[in-house]
Parts: sequence; structure tokens; C-alpha cells
Amino acid sequence: MVKILIYTGLSLPFSEAKEILDSHDDIEVVYKRPIKRGDLSHDIKENPDIIAIIDGVFHQNSAVGHREILSVMKKGVKVYGSSSMGALRASELDVLGMEGIGYCYNEYASGNVTSDDDVAVMLDSETLEALSVPLISMNYVFTNAVAENIITKEEKDELIKITKETYYPKRNYAQTLSQSSLDADKKGKLIDFIRTSKDIKKEDAKELLNHIKSVIEWI
Repeated sequence: MVKILIYTGLSLPFSEAKEILDSHDDIEVVYKRPIKRGDLSHDIKENPDIIAIIDGVFHQNSAVGHREILSVMKKGVKVYGSSSMGALRASELDVLGMEGIGYCYNEYASGNVTSDDDVAVMLDSETLEALSVPLISMNYVFTNAVAENIITKEEKDELIKITKETYYPKRNYAQTLSQSSLDADKKGKLIDFIRTSKDIKKEDAKELLNHIKSVIEWI
């Protein structure tokens, strides 16, 4: 029996996650809410073989610590990270064995982003619904909008400057665009582009689950 603990619910709803990876045959998959400090020391008692950290708390409670992750890895547990808190911690601990997956991890690992502020969002603590948009997601969409000639690099820089100056719980596309100098026509085109753009944190979470799925097929 292979046991897997996955901390998510924000970047990827549990229902969508289970469509990719769920318990079957000799695989037990347990989904848990975003990780906070102390969870690993408690949950290690469940004797997992694999732990995947996708979402975690940043400011609502104390964040999961490096020593907690290192402690479970020393017990032989394989730990993965992506999307949000998992991407950040994986970039800090990849040289010690934690494995990062996806765009957000690569942004941290490359040094393009360095702060937890880039992935932080305000959330509804009951439903785990995101109530704001993370900076890393907005930067991803605006960068693609430049590549598609919807906005210029200078306009993207203005939008990112506005976003960075906005406290993370209040970040959203409407607020950023309302403060920008973009004309109405360009705003309309950008809004249409935003609506059809991928949620990169969700895509990273899916990539991680699919990676774990491929790994356990060989166990």
C-alpha cells in the first residue's frame, strides 16, 4: 500500500484533484486543507510514503517550516511542491531533496520571484475560495498578453507596478486595470484575453498530481 498526503483545496479544488489522482487498488490518497505549521509533525503519524504540498497558509497562521519538511524527508518520505507554498518551499529545499514541479516553482528556483507575496491570496477559510488574484498569476497572464501583442511591455510594466503596490488581499484584475492608463479598447481586449487564460497555479497543481500518478505506476 502506497499512502499519499496532498495539501491543496485552494489552487485546485478537491473534486478536480480527485479526478486526476484518487485512492484505488493499493494506493491511498488523502487530501488535506492548505498546510500550516505543525501539520506535518501530526500527519507523519499516518505513515505516508509521499507528501505533496500545493497550498499553505502564509499570514492567517504560521507557515510550514523548513525543519518540519526536512524532518519528514529524513524519515524517508518523498516530498513534492508546486503552485504556491509548495513551490516556494521546494525552491528553498530542492538541493536537500524536495522536488518542485511547474511554472511557479521554476520562477522561484530561477530567482525571477523571491517573496511569498507573489503567490499569496486572500481566501475564504470555510470554502477555500480565492478572494484575490496572486501576483505570479497576473504576471504570467500579462507576459503572455505582451507575446500576443495585446499590450506592450511598457504597459505590462505599469500593470505589474500597480499590482505590486496593492496589498495582496485586494489584488484583482479589475482593480489593476481601473488604475492603469490603458484606453478602453485595449482594456476590453485584455479582459477578453484574461478570461480565456489558464490559471497557472491550477495548471501547476495538475502537473504535480499527474507526475505523482506516473511515479506510483512504477512502484
